[in-house]
Amino acid sequence: MNIINANELKKRGVSAIESALLHDSDVAISVRGQTRFVVVNLDYFQQLREYELEKAVRDAKEDLAAGRFVVETAAQHKERIMAKYGL
Repeated sequence: MNIINANELKKRGVSAIESALLHDSDVAISVRGQTRFVVVNLDYFQQLREYELEKAVRDAKEDLAAGRFVVETAAQHKERIMAKYGL
């Protein structure tokens, strides 16, 4: 992963990111010596989002198969959540 420090980003702007993305799928932005942000191109980001959604569906199916779910009304759900968080 390429790393761009904040000063370079201030000087070169988006062109610093574009140059770095030519060589890698992601670029880290370093602020005061610590990596704080990661920039990816839009196609790669959309692919990551698809993976995230596929995992969420897989996890939900596993929960259903294992019986890890609750059947309740909206009002019951609201009460349960509010009690859980002390609201």
